[in-house]
Amino acid sequence: MTQAAKKSRRTVLEEFLTTHPKDAFARYGLAMECATQGDSAAAIENFEALLAENPSYVAGYFQYGQLLARLSRTDDARRTLSQGIEAARRAGDQHASSEMEAALAQLSST
Repeated sequence: MTQAAKKSRRTVLEEFLTTHPKDAFARYGLAMECATQGDSAAAIENFEALLAENPSYVAGYFQYGQLLARLSRTDDARRTLSQGIEAARRAGDQHASSEMEAALAQLSST
């Protein structure tokens, strides 16, 4: 097995971002990987970096909002989902907008 094959997905993404820090897809992937691993602090850091650099990255808002909701950061989740709905509308992505509206409505009912 080669050295590269032994690296975790997270390590590969972190290394890639070292040389391509503005790559939105890699930043999103790293945020998702951190969330999957239960490293909420790193996931939050990467979602925030993603959305600061790429405010039109619609999927980032939805996944970040979901993470914040799971962490019981309801106000932050509402704010993130609301921003995502606006980004989705600007992008003409009705499906993403609808998904985030449903997630926001569910947060509001809890």
